[in-house]
Amino acid sequence: MNVSATELPGVLVIEPKVFGDERGFFYESFNARDFAQASGLQLQFVQDNHSRSQKGVLRGLHYQVEHAQGKLVRVTAGEVLDVAVDIRRSSPQFGKWASVRLSAENNRQLWIPPGFAHGFLVLSDYAEFLYKTTDYYTPSAERCIRWDDPDLNIDWQLKGPPTLSAKDQNGKSLKDADLFP
Repeated sequence: MNVSATELPGVLVIEPKVFGDERGFFYESFNARDFAQASGLQLQFVQDNHSRSQKGVLRGLHYQVEHAQGKLVRVTAGEVLDVAVDIRRSSPQFGKWASVRLSAENNRQLWIPPGFAHGFLVLSDYAEFLYKTTDYYTPSAERCIRWDDPDLNIDWQLKGPPTLSAKDQNGKSLKDADLFP
């Protein structure tokens, strides 16, 4: 497993060792001991989630204030542009973002710690997105920041308008959102 930093301290790209031949491939998508050794993080994941979205769907920017979730995300079919935004007011990186392409082909994963908003845009015809979380989903704690907030100025690499849920259409601006201290 290879772990590398992004522009945002704490947000990590995880690249598992993939063993492949003419029959296909095998890799450990998660191994707690190896993850802790490579990342320096001792985490307990409590929930796995799986979503499927069509091309042009943009989900995010989501986070939970109470019951904040760390997320280890990956794509098992297709490709997405995955984005993490530092929303900790006390952080020197507050309001900064990092993006990484995750795909079934590159097998990359992204670790997004609590204190970050998260979103992704589907680049392929469809994508299946899996993620492990460090806390349980709590609907009353969920928050959403607008994907197109001008203060964030995220380059989503859009080819046209994204497809959004009602929740994502009604996200708050960064300056009006409930954030972390």
